[in-house]
Amino acid sequence: MLTPTNAELLYAIEVLKKLSEHINTHAAHSVMQMPESSLGEHYAGRIGVNAIEQTSHIETVAGQLQNWRNELLLQRSQNVSQSVK
Repeated sequence: MLTPTNAELLYAIEVLKKLSEHINTHAAHSVMQMPESSLGEHYAGRIGVNAIEQTSHIETVAGQLQNWRNELLLQRSQNVSQSVK
């Protein structure tokens, strides 16, 4: 497996952020479309909970990618400093 480049990791993180924004926007729009009834409120609550769960998972993955990116940058800088010596 090839190690991704810094740019590829940054791109993946940005895509995940956009996905999270899309989920939140879609959820907000869906909640606004719910009828004002107990069933509508129930569905609106479920939509909100699902959006929170999904964005939480996305943020976790984005954080893991950011940590991986930081580790790769550190390794590359250490390799460069060792080769300069």
